[in-house]
Amino acid sequence: MKRAFVLAALSLGAAAPALADLALATSKNCMSCHAVERKVLGPSFKDIAARYKDNKAAPDLLATKIMKGGAGVWGPVPMPANTQVSEADAKKLAAWVLSTK
Repeated sequence: MKRAFVLAALSLGAAAPALADLALATSKNCMSCHAVERKVLGPSFKDIAARYKDNKAAPDLLATKIMKGGAGVWGPVPMPANTQVSEADAKKLAAWVLSTK
């Protein structure tokens, strides 16, 4: 019985950061154009993570794109600038996106 409780507690602890960053992405309107596992208007977060998995500059690059927007990387639809996202939140979001495998 104790083992099941410990495993449940550990699994909740592991899920908490992922849920917290999903909440941040939702609060910053990222989910209006993106989803974790499927393309919406923009690419899925898993596709973004796969494209940038070997790029050591990816966290900073994506944080900048989150704040300033971008165009041409995923097709003709540009990503608008997200002026409501602070640099600290953009870095959290970029790290979370890159962790979605």
